[in-house]
Amino acid sequence: MLLADVALFLAAAVLAVPLFKRLGLGAVLGYLFAGMAIGPHGAGLIADVGSVLDFSEFGVILLLFVIGLELQPARLWRLRAQVFGLGGAQVLLTTLLLAALAVWRGLPWTAALVAGFGLSMSSTALVLQMLSERKELTDRHGRAAFAILLFQDLAVIPSLALLPMLGVRAAAATGGSAWLGALKVVAALAVVVLGRYLLRPALRLLAATQMTEVFTAAALLLVVGTTLLMNAVGLSAALGAFLAGVLLADSEYRHELQADIEPFKGLLLGLFFIAVGMSADLSLLRAGWLPVLTLVAALMAVKAAVLFLVGRVGGLPPQAAWGLALALPQGGEFAFVLFNLAAGAGLLEPALRERLVLAVTASMILSPLLYAATAWLRRAPEQAPPYDEIEVPENPVLIAGFGTSGQIFGRLLRLKKIPFTVLEKNWQHVDFVRRFGNRIFYSDASRLEVLRAARADKARFFVLAIADAEESLRVAETVKRHFPQLRIFAVARDRRHAMRLMELGIKDVVRRSYGSSLELTGALLRALGDSPEQVERDLARFRRHDEATLLRQAAVSAYRDEQRWIQTAKEAAAELEQLFEADRHSGASS
Repeated sequence: MLLADVALFLAAAVLAVPLFKRLGLGAVLGYLFAGMAIGPHGAGLIADVGSVLDFSEFGVILLLFVIGLELQPARLWRLRAQVFGLGGAQVLLTTLLLAALAVWRGLPWTAALVAGFGLSMSSTALVLQMLSERKELTDRHGRAAFAILLFQDLAVIPSLALLPMLGVRAAAATGGSAWLGALKVVAALAVVVLGRYLLRPALRLLAATQMTEVFTAAALLLVVGTTLLMNAVGLSAALGAFLAGVLLADSEYRHELQADIEPFKGLLLGLFFIAVGMSADLSLLRAGWLPVLTLVAALMAVKAAVLFLVGRVGGLPPQAAWGLALALPQGGEFAFVLFNLAAGAGLLEPALRERLVLAVTASMILSPLLYAATAWLRRAPEQAPPYDEIEVPENPVLIAGFGTSGQIFGRLLRLKKIPFTVLEKNWQHVDFVRRFGNRIFYSDASRLEVLRAARADKARFFVLAIADAEESLRVAETVKRHFPQLRIFAVARDRRHAMRLMELGIKDVVRRSYGSSLELTGALLRALGDSPEQVERDLARFRRHDEATLLRQAAVSAYRDEQRWIQTAKEAAAELEQLFEADRHSGASS
């Protein structure tokens, strides 16, 4: 029977998803309607929705783990203003407005507050999948949406702790157990944080076996173990998985972990959306469609208005604010859990809980439709062509990134008759450069199979001239790990980028615009009256001291600690000032 159900799920996905993608409605909507078609309220081919939903929620957990892997702790810290500013404002305003509407409709304030908070949550899985499909996760509204979703996951922790205290049936059981629960939470988070120092040596040992299936099993065990730990202390399993991913984001194995988890994540997320579609009880809609549709309209209108306001106040331009408002107006999967707990605590009547669950499900189904229908409010990105097939002879030099810096490398190598292979990810740039007769491949140099196709194992030198710092570091890590014989010549975007490249063991690093800026400064000093000899001496002294300072800062990873960076920069500035002062005195005395 289990295999028959699996075959049914796969068939529904294979039929519905390509159709909805072809219609421009997205894969998420295809999964939702497939679930509605085969579920107990559709054709009735699957009856046990609850167990399917429980199992498929592991897809959401895997999604948060992969997102955590891509978000290094330093980058997460830089997002704190958006997470707590935008996210906090959205949850607070939406909860208060929806709770006020519920009180106005006659609900007790405790039930109204629970309903308002539960409806203020959005669907992490749906939104991230929807934005990822459209390549909008890195757009301004995509980054803001991620920050708000992250705050919502963080807000789960206090809500789970406070909910029993508001309940009628559970009020007598919340004495000293609250302290015990708090201690469990702290202990679980400490285990996750400290486990990072044990995981890296363990992953190193597993990687040394060179057995892909064992490493995949270890990746899944890591996520499952974190999930069980978080469930044991009553925390959000998705938040625990996200935290585990963040703590491994700066590990040398994060790309392998992501590649191993990705197929499971995609399948289980699809199953999750099918289960959400299956849970839509359309009989309730037929029995009382007007109250449900009114609730759905109020929910999406209030959330969209709050999101647009928060986005504009937070500095987003109008188009990005509209993108944010239209991406997150739906309810979220956490509402199912919250409303069930609230009903068990006596805070919500069963009929009200059913109506709220149906409203959340309906909003999740309508949201992708609304987002697709309002694409004119956002800038539609141009469709990129498929990556090139790479077939090249063995060349001694590979160039990743063919912007200003990469082209200078290429032009000089061509003049010297030295063959090279170019990999560039920006397809518009590739089309432009090809007009000048340059041999360049549209491809992603961070992918191992691309580097192998470009014959990196036979090359001698690798020029890393990618403008984006994070992408540049991903490529550098992949090359250092899999092609250690390649000598890397890297162009850094700025000082921080240079230090991170040097930390990977790359010695040949130059900062973009550094040399040209020094040259122009020399021209300015000559125009101010300094002799050419003096200018040359000053620039040479400045360059030597600056490079020595960069090496010192890289040795102590100063970019990780802002205070240390500021302190070393101040000390270096004082040293340089003393050197120039001593030179002036010696020049005056002579």
